[in-house]
Amino acid sequence: MKEFVVTVLGTLVLVCFVAQWIASRTKSHMVASLNPEFKKFQRIFFAPYLLALFSDWLQGPYVYRLYSQYGYAPKEIALLYIVGFAASSTVGTFTGPLADMFGRRRLCLAFCFIYTFCCLTKMSPNFWWLFTGRLFGGVATSILFSTFEAWYVCEHTERNVFPADWISSTFSISTFWNGILAILSGVVADFGADWLNFGPVAPFMTAIPFLIASAILISLTWPENHGSRQFGLGRSFVEGLRTIFNDSAIFLLGLVQSMFESIMYIFVFLWTPILDSAQSTDAWPLGLVFSCFMVCIMIGSSMNTLLLNRNIRPSTILLMSVACSAISMITCAWSTNMQHRLPVISFLAFLLLEISVGMYFPAIGYLRSQVIPESQRASINNVFRVPLNVITCTVLYCLHKNDDSGGNHASGGDQNAFLFNVVLSLVGFVAAMAFSKRYEEKSKTSTDEKNEPLI
Repeated sequence: MKEFVVTVLGTLVLVCFVAQWIASRTKSHMVASLNPEFKKFQRIFFAPYLLALFSDWLQGPYVYRLYSQYGYAPKEIALLYIVGFAASSTVGTFTGPLADMFGRRRLCLAFCFIYTFCCLTKMSPNFWWLFTGRLFGGVATSILFSTFEAWYVCEHTERNVFPADWISSTFSISTFWNGILAILSGVVADFGADWLNFGPVAPFMTAIPFLIASAILISLTWPENHGSRQFGLGRSFVEGLRTIFNDSAIFLLGLVQSMFESIMYIFVFLWTPILDSAQSTDAWPLGLVFSCFMVCIMIGSSMNTLLLNRNIRPSTILLMSVACSAISMITCAWSTNMQHRLPVISFLAFLLLEISVGMYFPAIGYLRSQVIPESQRASINNVFRVPLNVITCTVLYCLHKNDDSGGNHASGGDQNAFLFNVVLSLVGFVAAMAFSKRYEEKSKTSTDEKNEPLI
């Protein structure tokens, strides 16, 4: 099996190289890259943001192993995971209004310190210290995946007044480098934990210097920006909800995000058991499989750039990415049948899902920048994450509630989870179609108003 995965990885790397080479020579990419002020602005954003992402990726591969080494049962480990998602969907939701009111730069700095504290809690085997770390980790990830973007979009459109189309370029580059960082983080984490024999706590300690470096760069190079400061914390959250439900485009985009990213999070807990359960004496090389996933994300990011260059609208690219995820999940639901498991087919479907992820993130990032009001950007971004955290918590609980009696992975729970993902993907596809239609109508109306002659 290792030879097969190595062959697939080599092919994907070649495709990725060609796709990125072509994408770097597209007209829109070259226009943005030739503007020195824009390139400088991108570097100011990317340096601390990519360091923050790298610190997050470093921790991922060893969270479960660390809890297991401390002697916790799968059911207790599942509880710790659920705590993180629950904290993100409750307490973490209010980080958006806080960022809009008190400053997005301040909240990004807070992320660095909160996540550093989370890493330090991993040094203790005490359950309640680990529990506390997961609570704060859920809050920190809410900031990472909403406030950094809100800061960038505000600086791009309000302070620097760069063309809105260039936002897609930044998000495509971010997604591409995210894949590279994920691969690199796996190597660095393995080096500290296994090669140097420091154990599974090593990646968490390794992440701390990168968080400190990110905080220093933010404090030295990022100006402050705000959203709406006319409401209190609770009122700001309510106003965000009101805006979502009063604007169908925002509501539909949030629904697409919740469905698609729920699939992503659920998939994280499914792919390893699916491949490990294969009836084969030749085990799957999970590290190489993970590398395949990340290269696919990079390919998807390049595809996004190429499609934009062919005048394919971001809303259409979003629809295409959701459609690919639906095809992937339908295939997985079929290939994980307990009577005839087909791990190779599942693996290929996983690759399709990861390509769709690479297409999705630049598209959704650009569309959020266009439809969400600047004054409520961080608040609404966090509200979008509530349903996906609730859905992920529920599925994770259902997968692990019978761990003491053999678990659901061995009794068809994986296939049921994929079937649930099929439902999510179909809901997301319908929402993406409705959003595309509504977004085009709004864009046309806006264009007509701009072109209307003054009397």
